[in-house]
Amino acid sequence: MTEKEILKGLSDSVVSGDDSQCKIWAQKAIDSGMSAYRAIMEGCGAGMAVCSDRYEKGEMYVPEILMSARAMYGAIDLLKPHIEKDAGGEAEGTCVICVVEGDVHDIGKNLVRIMVGASGVNMVDLGRDVTIEEIVKKAKETKAELVSLSTLMTTTMPGMKKTIEQLQSAGIRDKVKVMIGGAPITQQFADKIGADATGPDAREAVRIAERLIKQLRSK
Repeated sequence: MTEKEILKGLSDSVVSGDDSQCKIWAQKAIDSGMSAYRAIMEGCGAGMAVCSDRYEKGEMYVPEILMSARAMYGAIDLLKPHIEKDAGGEAEGTCVICVVEGDVHDIGKNLVRIMVGASGVNMVDLGRDVTIEEIVKKAKETKAELVSLSTLMTTTMPGMKKTIEQLQSAGIRDKVKVMIGGAPITQQFADKIGADATGPDAREAVRIAERLIKQLRSK
C-alpha cells in the first residue's frame, strides 16, 4: 500500500466522520513507517480542511463537523506518540495557546498544540473562548515566551489586538512573542495589530514558534 493511499484513507475517513476507519488508517500509517507528522498534517489535517471548506459552503453542518473532529482526534491519539521530538526531547520554552474569547472552534488550535508541542515546546492549553484576562494571567504565571492565539471568526479578531495591548499594559510584552492564526487571519492583519508572526497551518507554526523563541532569547 502506498503512502498516497494511506493519506487518502485518513482524509476520507475524517471527512466521513468514521472513527473506526480513521484509527485503522492511522495504524496502517504507523505500520508502514510513514512519518506520523505527515500522516497528521497531510492525512487528518487535509480531511479537516475539506470539512471546513464544506462547512463554509453550507454543505456540512456542526454535528457532522463534530463527528469528523472526533474521528480525527482518534487517529491523532494513535499517531502522536510516534512524532519525533527534537534532539534531547526537553521542553524548549513555554507557549500559552488558546482560542480567543467568543470563538469555540478549536480544531486548528489543537493541531498547532500537538505539532508545536511535539517539537519540544511546553504547551499550556487554555482551551477555547478564553478571556483576555486569563491569557495575560497565565502568560505571567508561566513566564511564557510565546502566546499563540487562534480564531475562525472575523467577529472575534479584535480580541487578538486587545490581548496584545493588555500584554503591553501588564509590562510583559517585551518578554513574550505573539503568534496568531486561523482562517481569516492575514499577514496584513498581524502587522496591523502588532503580532510577531502568523502562518497558514500547524506545520508552519512549528517553524514560527522555534524562530520566535530563538529571537527572544538572543536579546
